[in-house]
Amino acid sequence: MSPNPGILQGHTMDDAAIDRVLEANGVGVLSMALGGTPYSIPMSFGYAGDETLYFLLAGHSEDGKKMEFAEESEEASFLVYDVAADDEWKSVIVSGALARITPEEWDTAREAMIDNAYRPDLLTSIDVQSDPRVWSLDIETKSGRAMGTE
Repeated sequence: MSPNPGILQGHTMDDAAIDRVLEANGVGVLSMALGGTPYSIPMSFGYAGDETLYFLLAGHSEDGKKMEFAEESEEASFLVYDVAADDEWKSVIVSGALARITPEEWDTAREAMIDNAYRPDLLTSIDVQSDPRVWSLDIETKSGRAMGTE
């Protein structure tokens, strides 16, 4: 007998539950595309419940792939998931416009990243105020599924 698909698929999360997942987790996977080529990277992020995610692109690969994709991608998606057990998990996907912030936006981005980014201590080791390598993703769509929670 095959398992009930509802057990495998979980249930749809409402906006408030999606926000709680984004606020409680500080790392996910940022996906961008350039000329039909996908590129996904694990990223720490900040979220303050304002429909915007913030990412610090401080490190770089030898070929500058991360920055190239960020600069050329008009839209991106971001996946956050939390698996506590086989029957207890949450998954959220958001997508929207990706843009480099201006120095004037730094304080807002910094506060969001300090609140929930993974390893916010890295923000103090980099002078980002004069040339922020911080990118924002303005959430246009969001969806989430969960099993065994809420």
